[in-house]
Amino acid sequence: MSALFEPFTLRSLTIPNRLWMAPMCQYSADPDKGAGVPHDWHFVHYGARATGGTGLILVEATAVSAEGRISPGDLGIWNDTQVEAFRKIVDFLKEQGTVPGVQLAHAGRKASTDAPWRGGGPLGADQRGWQPLAPSPVPFDEGHPVPDELSEERIGEVTRQFVDAARRALAAGFEVAEIHGAHGYLIGEFLSPHSNHRTDGYGGSFENRVRFALEVVDAVRTVWPEELPLFFRISATDWLEENGWTPDDTVRLAALLKDHGVDLLDVSSGGNAAGVSVPVGPGYQVPFAARVRREAGLPVVAVGLITEAEQAEKIVTNGEADAVLLGRELLRDPYFARRAAAELGGQVHSPDQYHRAVR
Repeated sequence: MSALFEPFTLRSLTIPNRLWMAPMCQYSADPDKGAGVPHDWHFVHYGARATGGTGLILVEATAVSAEGRISPGDLGIWNDTQVEAFRKIVDFLKEQGTVPGVQLAHAGRKASTDAPWRGGGPLGADQRGWQPLAPSPVPFDEGHPVPDELSEERIGEVTRQFVDAARRALAAGFEVAEIHGAHGYLIGEFLSPHSNHRTDGYGGSFENRVRFALEVVDAVRTVWPEELPLFFRISATDWLEENGWTPDDTVRLAALLKDHGVDLLDVSSGGNAAGVSVPVGPGYQVPFAARVRREAGLPVVAVGLITEAEQAEKIVTNGEADAVLLGRELLRDPYFARRAAAELGGQVHSPDQYHRAVR
């Protein structure tokens, strides 16, 4: 029996296998047809990976407010029109035996930028842009605007936006909610001294810098059902030699998140500092996940250039992670899970319409 195709249970939710889809922005909502609203592209994109046997699909960074989008093409979940559009996608994923999850996000100082294939640069007001928010008035990079520093009152407002988004995610039928605290977006900006220069209760010490993250987790956990799991995505390191977020910080925060009701840590890295050198290679982020699992006792999912079935199997079998998230490989091959099951002797859900392809 392949470990990769054993079910995995968190709280009262059982995920059918351990090959999951990482949240990857599509930048494909059409503001002219409704800001943040998913449409046919998203239905086909996520539906294909579900029919391909993926156990859990985490829908891309989904903004908790209009100003929390990375780009005008980002998905959002701050109104009921978005909820109704998501419900069609969520229902289809469930019909295929896939667990639907959503990543709740606020882009912070990295908001108001163009799609990557158009350069990804900051957008001005004449280009549908808006003013970014951040813990401190520190731009992400040269050429980026100075963000507005959030007051404590506005921090509370953003926390409530996460709560409202979680309620709407539940109404749409999602069974996993993931809070996005990675890649230099708002929560991650608070965590790191590289981007958080505050001198009040939200800055300075480790305890102060993690305060916003824990407040969001606590608030979301009050409305997210007890029987359903809550994930948190973290950048394990800023990849800075000094004055950045570190793997030691990640392990320390992981233990706190566990105490505050987080069920699994989604371990990525980077994104908060421009121009850093990252030693990218196959499975390069897996050791960070393994350390959290070992030292904090919190379930983890590993991500980052996991491209082969046998590679993914070893990560789970060796106890480095409880599951793996595939990103670019699932863009290349929506049916990766089905192919991996054939290679490793596992099984995935097969739609009746595909019965002729099932051995």
